[in-house]
Amino acid sequence: MSNYSTAIKKPLPLLALLVVGAAACDTLLTSAPEDADVFDAPVPGLTDAEMVVFLLGDEGFEEAFSPATGVGPIFNDVACGACHSGDGRGRIENALTRFSRGSDPALDEGGPQLQDRAIAGAVPEVLPVGVDVSVRLPPPVFGVGLIEAIPAAAILANADPADADGDGISGRPNWVTPAAWVPHTEVGGGSGPQLGRFSRKAQVSSVLQQSVEAYSQDMGITTDFLPVDNVNPQSGASTLASDLVPDPEVPLATVRAVVDYVRMLAPPAPGEDTPSRLFGSTLFDQIGCQNCHVREFTTGDSRISALANTRVVLYSDLLLHDMGDELADNRPDGMADGREWRTTPLWGLRLVREFLNGDMFLMHDGRASTVEEAILLHGGEATGVRLAFEALSAEDRAALVDFVESR
Repeated sequence: MSNYSTAIKKPLPLLALLVVGAAACDTLLTSAPEDADVFDAPVPGLTDAEMVVFLLGDEGFEEAFSPATGVGPIFNDVACGACHSGDGRGRIENALTRFSRGSDPALDEGGPQLQDRAIAGAVPEVLPVGVDVSVRLPPPVFGVGLIEAIPAAAILANADPADADGDGISGRPNWVTPAAWVPHTEVGGGSGPQLGRFSRKAQVSSVLQQSVEAYSQDMGITTDFLPVDNVNPQSGASTLASDLVPDPEVPLATVRAVVDYVRMLAPPAPGEDTPSRLFGSTLFDQIGCQNCHVREFTTGDSRISALANTRVVLYSDLLLHDMGDELADNRPDGMADGREWRTTPLWGLRLVREFLNGDMFLMHDGRASTVEEAILLHGGEATGVRLAFEALSAEDRAALVDFVESR
C-alpha cells in the first residue's frame, strides 16, 4: 500500500454544514484552516475559469492509481499527493533514489531513478553496483508557478560564478536542455539551453517537464508526452508486458489541468513578526544568509494574470552553490556537479511540522530535523555563514532560527 500522508486538507463547506445540521448546534465544532495556513490553496485573483481548472487539477493530483488504471509496471508511489504531504515536502519514506555513473544517466541500467515497486508480473529495480547515488526528498509543489514567472534576467542578475565580488559566494545557473516534447510556448521549453529552476539541482527548466516526468518516473503513468512505459532492464520485456492498460493512461486534458493546478498553488503566508523574529531577520542579513537565500523577486508576464507582476518572497536565488563535502552526493545533474545544490526556498517552513507529523526533514535528503542542524551542515561556499552562526550567542542563534522557522 502507498505511504499516504496525514496532511490536513481543507474540508468542503457543504460537509461543514452537514455536520452542523446533524449536531443541531449553533456553532461549528471544527473549521477549515485559512488559506495562508495550508499548502494547497490557490493564489488569490484567479478567474472563475481558472478556478475550474484548479479544482480539476487538484482532483488529478490526488488520484491514486492502481494496476487497473495504469500504475507501473515499475513505480515508486501511486499518486502525486502520496509523495507531497498536503502539497508540501515529502517524508523520509517518500524519498526517491537517483543514480548514474558519473555524467552517464545509466539508462541501460534503469537510471536515472530507481523504481523500487512493481505490479504483479513485473520486477522492481534494484540498485546497480558501483553507481553514484543521490537520495532526494520530494520538494514542495506550492509556488512553482510564481518561480516559473520570475524573469530569467532577474535570476541571472545574482549569478557570480567567478566570485567577482570576493564574498566567497559564486552561485551559477544550471543551463539544461529541455525534453524535445516541451514546446517553446512553455517557460523553459524550446530548442537550446534553458535556465533550470526546478528540482534539487535546478536540472529541470519547466513545470510541464517536471510534472510529466513525475507521472512517468514516480508512478509509471504514460501520457501523450511520454506514451511508453518504463522497462526494468534487469527483467526485460516481461516488465512491459505486465501492464495491460492502453497507453496513454492519462488524457492530455488531465495532465494540463494538473500542471496548471501546481502552477496556481499559493505559498503559505509567513508567521507574524515578533520582536525576536525581527531581530533574527537582521541577523539573517548580517551573517550573510541572504547572499544565497535572496528574500524576494518580482514576477514578469504570465498567461495566468494572478501570477504576473507580483512580489515573490521565497528566500532563494534559484542558483547552484557548492555546499561542501558533507552534503555532496558526487552525482552531476545537467551542469550541476556532485557538490552543488540549488538554494532551497525557505517559504512554508512554519507549517512543515503540521504536515509531517511533527518532523521537518530538511536538506535534500531529510537528514536535518531542525533548522539549526541544517545550518550547521552548510559547507563549501556557505562555510563563512555557518561559522558566523556558530559564533553567535545562544540567544542570538535562537532568534535567527525563530525567524527562519516562521517563514
